[in-house]
Amino acid sequence: MTSTLFRFATAGSVDDGKSTLVGRLLHDSKSILADQWDAVTRASRQRGFGGGDRVDLALLTDGLRAEREQGITIDVAYRYFATDRRSFILADCPGHVQYTRNMVTGSTTADAVIVLIDVRKGVLEQTRRHLAVVQLLRVPHLLVAVNKIDLIGYDEGVFRGVEREVLAVASDLGIDDVDVVPVSALEGDNVVNASDNTPWYDGAPLLQLLETLEVIDEVENTLAPFRLPVQTVIRPQGALAPGLDPDAYHDYRAFAGQVASGSVRVGDEVTVLPAGVRTAVTGIDVASRALDIAVASQSVSLRLADEVDAARGSVIVAAGQEPELVSALTASLFWLDPRPLLPGARVLVKYGTTTVQAIVESLIGRRELETLDLVPAERLDINDIGTARVRLASPLPLLAYAEHRRAGAFVVIHPHDGATLAAGTVSPEAA
Repeated sequence: MTSTLFRFATAGSVDDGKSTLVGRLLHDSKSILADQWDAVTRASRQRGFGGGDRVDLALLTDGLRAEREQGITIDVAYRYFATDRRSFILADCPGHVQYTRNMVTGSTTADAVIVLIDVRKGVLEQTRRHLAVVQLLRVPHLLVAVNKIDLIGYDEGVFRGVEREVLAVASDLGIDDVDVVPVSALEGDNVVNASDNTPWYDGAPLLQLLETLEVIDEVENTLAPFRLPVQTVIRPQGALAPGLDPDAYHDYRAFAGQVASGSVRVGDEVTVLPAGVRTAVTGIDVASRALDIAVASQSVSLRLADEVDAARGSVIVAAGQEPELVSALTASLFWLDPRPLLPGARVLVKYGTTTVQAIVESLIGRRELETLDLVPAERLDINDIGTARVRLASPLPLLAYAEHRRAGAFVVIHPHDGATLAAGTVSPEAA
């Protein structure tokens, strides 16, 4: 039995029934409050959904008025629910092609992505795009829900054809961990409970898979070398909370941030980058408590033995395991802005808590979603996925994304208006 927190995202083309699937998942796992259910029931009756007797489960997730009017999901909606075995954070991502960027946003921290496919349509271009995002973001687990299986009379042959198509695309992309599940979100087949209508399917329903998949990031973050990007330097001097002794904090100086990977103990030697100064940890604080050890994902303050020149953007790492500082890299870019990316563009790269100037020196290519090949390109347009050479004005301790998701990801920002232009991941050539 496990009690871990599991993050997953959903993605699918328009009308694949994604919102209905999420609603079914929440309803059948008993994660809906009574008043919320009553409101959705009334709304379904007023709209005449299913002849007035059935409940439109999509209304549980499409909270925005524009979403309900158009019958599509526009923005990423996060839902929190729990079963006896695990707690979940669900990122319900839009399916329309113009909102692919929202799917990227929802998948960056996901342990798994559920990609929906309408069994009657099979793999579409948008499906290929979603699978490419899953691969490039190195999401640990892929679940493919082949939906509306009830509309083909639970025909195994049709499902197996779609399954072969999905597995072929996933194989071309190099995705190994794939579960393909026949579901009917509307009828509830194989979502939370195994269906009697698909006796030819011997796999687990979606929720059971979600309850048992490994949380890869926890393993990765624990085994990886210690890293803490400095968020701020805490030196309260006279500005203390009521009840604290000013004399005890007169010389207090600590470096606060979230542990990005690994762990650190009091007494461990660390190096502060980019200064390269080696020192030791003399104390670990969180709120008003002192800790002996801090691990990945904890937000803490570190006290160091020496007066180190460090500020927001500095990175404290395990001594002897300092990453190489990178000034030029090859990156995969998920272009999210209506303005195209052209070679020579000057941008900002935000990495952890630091932001540096950069230039896109050249565009290596754009991924052709029909063939999944990287083809030469002179520009990237919105929702394109491409590869580029990027030069940084100041070196950063980047790792290849394949080695560590968090240490190998960054955001590209417009230098003038601050708009988010792209999500980027570091290709192996940069390591």
